[in-house]
Amino acid sequence: MNKVHEKAVEAQFGPRARAYVESAVHAQGADLEALDGIVQAARPPHALDLGAGGGHVSYVMARHAARVTAADLSSEMLAAVRATALQKGLGNIETVQAPAEKLPFDDASFDFLGCRYSAHHWRDFVGGLRQARRVLKSGGRAVFIDAFASGQALFDTHLQAVELLRDTSHVRDYTAAEWIGALGRAGFALAGCRTWRLRMDFPTWTARMRTPDENARAIRILQSAASAETRAYFAIEADGSFLLDVLMIEATAG
Repeated sequence: MNKVHEKAVEAQFGPRARAYVESAVHAQGADLEALDGIVQAARPPHALDLGAGGGHVSYVMARHAARVTAADLSSEMLAAVRATALQKGLGNIETVQAPAEKLPFDDASFDFLGCRYSAHHWRDFVGGLRQARRVLKSGGRAVFIDAFASGQALFDTHLQAVELLRDTSHVRDYTAAEWIGALGRAGFALAGCRTWRLRMDFPTWTARMRTPDENARAIRILQSAASAETRAYFAIEADGSFLLDVLMIEATAG
């Protein structure tokens, strides 16, 4: 993995660890409720939270898995996860600092894998998915949750632009087709996919990442200058709040 990008991601997210633990967008949602049901049915001996961030996937999986390993690039994020797990009385969560593209685990180490709002930061998307497949046992279940881009170039370009201005460590929100294709190349079999739309409150969305004022203004300029079709698609509001497309893919390690 490119060390420059790796350091950029850590610099962006380390100081914001507590904000991500406390973020309502990250701490709750229909996706976590669905994930809870999936993990409850699987009851894995050992689960991996890949790109743990604020640890919300870990907290869900820890209710039903014997052990959970939370892996993330940021040591500060992991420290926040450890503290929060302690507060929640979850003693079965351990943390490991590592990039998604170079996981320090043996092959087939895990029975279940969850990955939420992480992959759009990976410099090597397919490489990260291949690592996920490598460390997951054959037949193991994986759940990937992330923002995704429309297949229409006009909307795709707008989304990537505002995401990058808000967070300079952003790489790409992939389309559903790109996700499915990359998972197949990494050795996963698709088991299911669902999508929904999530309202992003602009002041909260930018404050959580401490987006510089000039970047926030640039996003608002892009939103104002966007075509009527683009503004309608993202349901852009007067204060810049908008709707984000989110997907949840269930896959099985082939």
